[in-house]
Amino acid sequence: MTVTLSPTDWEPLQRAHVERADALVAAHLDRRRRREAHPVQDFLFTYYPTRPNQLRVWHPGPGVRLREATEYDGRRGYTYVDGAAFLDPAEVIRRRDSIHWIRRLLAATADRQPQFGCFGLHEWAMVYRTSDVRHEKWPLRLGAEGTDSVVESHKVACSHFDAFRFFTSPARGLNVLQPTRESQPLMEQGGCLHANMDLYKWACKLMPFTPSSLVLDCFELARDIRTLDMRASPYDLSALGYEPVPIETPAGKAEYAAAQRSFAGRARPLRLQLVALCDALLG
Repeated sequence: MTVTLSPTDWEPLQRAHVERADALVAAHLDRRRRREAHPVQDFLFTYYPTRPNQLRVWHPGPGVRLREATEYDGRRGYTYVDGAAFLDPAEVIRRRDSIHWIRRLLAATADRQPQFGCFGLHEWAMVYRTSDVRHEKWPLRLGAEGTDSVVESHKVACSHFDAFRFFTSPARGLNVLQPTRESQPLMEQGGCLHANMDLYKWACKLMPFTPSSLVLDCFELARDIRTLDMRASPYDLSALGYEPVPIETPAGKAEYAAAQRSFAGRARPLRLQLVALCDALLG
């Protein structure tokens, strides 16, 4: 079923989206103008390829025609016919293989039992036995030797390839799993912080098909997860107001696992919405 919206219907929705997006990216843009880096809050803009100006563009999603929306005329993924803009079916066909792969990954992850025992050791494994740390301006909370000791005294079980690929060489052999890009749909699970952050990536990769409200919901989830990710990391970010989650202690492990479960609960409906979007496009 197709819904046709007049300018009086869709323009307020567009304005509300732009206001929400601007609020989410404002601090990052202010820091960028001052050339100030932030190890926590910049992650979504440096690790993922979607730029702030792309987030500001409102996409209504499949099945919606926008009357007099001339600004979409010529925009990739849209067609403009008889005074209305709507998603171009040819773009869906062109990207069918990519949509199918994303759908396979998301559905497999949703169906797999989530795991909550990794305790964020992926960040520790990225600095194991090396002086070449990613956030060199911030000290390691336990020092280099203490950080190495935490890695060596725990079971490292990272299932996420895009986290595992940043492990140091000595740390890779300590991981009980050896994820690859090819095995990604077979290994990702809904308890993983990075798999749930990546919902933002998949929502963006499916643009302009993804309704913008869903994109920003995934962005907000990824932002909140990144905060836990770095609070539980080996870095001391207390000067920035981030109190550590000391995963090397029983209390820290319990706090981390509880937050992990909460994020998994938030992620699941978003993941299922993306699966449903892929089904609608492929159907």
